Amino acid sequence: MFESFFPRPKLFFTSFAVWSIFCVLAWFFVFIDQGGSFSLGGWLGYSFPPPLAEGADEAATEAFEAATRSAANFWFYQYLLVCYGAFIGFWMRAAPHQWSRWSVAGSALIIFVTWFQVQIDVMINDWFGTFYDMIQEALAEPQSITAAEYYGQLSTVGKILMVGITLAVLTRFFVSHYIFRWRTAMNDYYMSMWPRVRHIEGASQRVQEDTMRFAAIMEGLGVALIDSVMTLIAFLPILWGLSAFVTHLPVIGEVPQALVFVAIIWSIFGTVILAAVGIRLPGLEFRNQRVEAAYRKELVYGEDNTERAQPPTVRELFNDVRKNYFRLYLNYMYFNLARFAYLQVGVLVPFIALAPTIVAGGFTLGVMQQIIRAFGRVENSFQYLVNSWTTIVELMSIYKRLKAFEAAINDQPLPDIDQDYLDKQRSPAE
Repeated sequence: MFESFFPRPKLFFTSFAVWSIFCVLAWFFVFIDQGGSFSLGGWLGYSFPPPLAEGADEAATEAFEAATRSAANFWFYQYLLVCYGAFIGFWMRAAPHQWSRWSVAGSALIIFVTWFQVQIDVMINDWFGTFYDMIQEALAEPQSITAAEYYGQLSTVGKILMVGITLAVLTRFFVSHYIFRWRTAMNDYYMSMWPRVRHIEGASQRVQEDTMRFAAIMEGLGVALIDSVMTLIAFLPILWGLSAFVTHLPVIGEVPQALVFVAIIWSIFGTVILAAVGIRLPGLEFRNQRVEAAYRKELVYGEDNTERAQPPTVRELFNDVRKNYFRLYLNYMYFNLARFAYLQVGVLVPFIALAPTIVAGGFTLGVMQQIIRAFGRVENSFQYLVNSWTTIVELMSIYKRLKAFEAAINDQPLPDIDQDYLDKQRSPAE
């Protein structure tokens, strides 16, 4: 599943995690203030400005701050480029692989784009604060803002959204090719071992369908996990700073960094609850694929052999399908009850947490909008397992099916559920 596409996958993913942590720590503790010495931004008009003269007016101060932000952003992306380049270059040379351009360089590109999309979200969050403060000012005092200022704010967010939309479309196109390349790598690997795996129940389906589904789900879950981590890195400091406006929680009273506290506790609560009510789903999903494959296989045999797909056999196989689906429906019923109830209540959680501050008039409308959006981003990041649980269940069932291929290729015993089916299929012939 992984070796066909990634070079030395265990070491590759471990080194990625270690290198990422090292680069993040090195940035915050060493390189964040070294842009003036190492940045190449001056060649492109993004040099750090000279120190601001004492007593400078407001216009000069704003220009200085804007130039500093632009230079700092350029230095940050330059640092990212060096980190990505070092990692990609090392693996392309240290462990040459047929699919390295897609698995190594392609994965790095997807991760970078994910980070950039998070930064776009941060810019939109900042815009919400400015825009809703303007709205509050306009509603409180008519004619206090001009139409040009209002439409200027809409134009600003429109430009940001257009960049985000264009990037999302291009990324989706690239990811589609990335997934198919991963499927191709698995398909080629399994077909080279076809004599060893052809006897496994549903072998054709596992090669033809499960490889595509596995690649797509792994890519989706992986990107979602990285997006959650990067969103936390970007929005947790924002929520931490905005928590200065919220010092009291209903019932509990005064709590330091109240918004961060509520987001963490509520997310942990949801993760534990849904993991408990959905614990049986992976096994049922796997069994569902197995009984469906057995039913389909018997019908295929019946197309060419009149002795196969007889009514008693088909009735028994379909009865297995029916019973498993009914068990799935029952388990998903109480799982979805818990999931939807949790998510709907979660919409109200930030408003409940902000109730004392809203009643006391502790912030402006713009700040409240920033808090609500930042709280939602941090909460969703902590709720990665909650939001992905049904997809993880599907992935686990596919992984179990492909694991049988791995066992056959490595001359290891098949998993019990596959071995039981294989013994049942052989018994009539014996």
